[in-house]
Amino acid sequence: MNKISAAMLSLTLLAGVLAGCTSGSNNQASTDQNGAGAEVLLPWIATKNTTRVNTSDPVEAAVLASRSLWTAQTDSNRPASVILTGMESWQIAAVSADLIHHPSNGPILFFREEGLPESTIAELKRLKPLGAESNGGVQAVLVGPVPDGVEAELEKLDLKVDVITGDDPAEIARNIDAYYAAVSGALPDGVIIGSVDSPEYTLPAVNWIAHMPEPLLYVGKDEIPEATVKALQERGGAANMYVLGPEAAVSAEVARELEAFGRVTRISGDDPYANAIAFAKYKDEMTGFGWGITSPGHNLSFVTTEDPLLATAVAPFSHLGKHAPLIYTEKDGLPDSVMSYTMELQPKYQDSPAEGPYNHAWITGGTDGITEHAQSEIDDMLEISPASGGNPHSGH
Repeated sequence: MNKISAAMLSLTLLAGVLAGCTSGSNNQASTDQNGAGAEVLLPWIATKNTTRVNTSDPVEAAVLASRSLWTAQTDSNRPASVILTGMESWQIAAVSADLIHHPSNGPILFFREEGLPESTIAELKRLKPLGAESNGGVQAVLVGPVPDGVEAELEKLDLKVDVITGDDPAEIARNIDAYYAAVSGALPDGVIIGSVDSPEYTLPAVNWIAHMPEPLLYVGKDEIPEATVKALQERGGAANMYVLGPEAAVSAEVARELEAFGRVTRISGDDPYANAIAFAKYKDEMTGFGWGITSPGHNLSFVTTEDPLLATAVAPFSHLGKHAPLIYTEKDGLPDSVMSYTMELQPKYQDSPAEGPYNHAWITGGTDGITEHAQSEIDDMLEISPASGGNPHSGH
């Protein structure tokens, strides 16, 4: 079992939560006050500027994100509905994030081939989704191929369910786009175009589509699937398309072909780290699309490129609370491009650090995926510092 240094225990201990959900090898333990050696589960590990979702299991991470954002103590903090999707396809999971904001105002949770994990069932019972008014009271939206066991479990929970499926990720993305338009009453002009084969370049889109109405539609490096063509045709030649990723992921020829459906803008970086930063910094002043985060006082969501499903599991962090774009880190620390970006965002004070503003970061993964050193480094880079330089808190 992993150990936590004393410095990393700047946190709120949440004992006894997520019974059965945080039983993996990434969980941490400490001794109770009576010295009996009883384990206290630490699903979250916080420092002054960061909060770690302390698991590398997407099922658990999704539940922890849900618990962080929907306290479910009153109707005002319950979701309207929940999105449920499988573990077999990062592409399907990613496009399902378009339903987080509307109509669901709810989390993504995962099912497995054998059915709903116990932790997912427990979270559905805790949340008690209210039902989406714009969607006939639907409480759960199933996305992608659904094992028989999942629908049976949901029947037991007495949840009203919709199902969105299709033959492949591109078709499912198109069907989600159509579903969103039907329940919202409008088809967004804006569209993110992502590679169906390159999650490291496509996944920064997930945090945006969880936050705003633009969907994610898929292309191959050298071809546009028919389902994507049909979705773009629905926009009558007036689509604003944002191609996410370099030509290594989406070719220049595909970008040219997309111009038949409207305006095309490429947002890219030479590697996944620079690409995510480019997307976090981008703002289209004409349409309002994009995070445009280039100054202090923001939240970021850090994951590695190792498990694409983790990024989708915590996409709701861009929907509620301190809205956060996705930024990649390496396991043991920040790559140079991310270090430079966090330096751009570092808050500076004139007289007192109490002036603010402040930065924060969500970090997702156990210490086997993102080390304590990396969390400490992120914490340091987000810390408010004097405009004059020197010791950040000298004299304070």
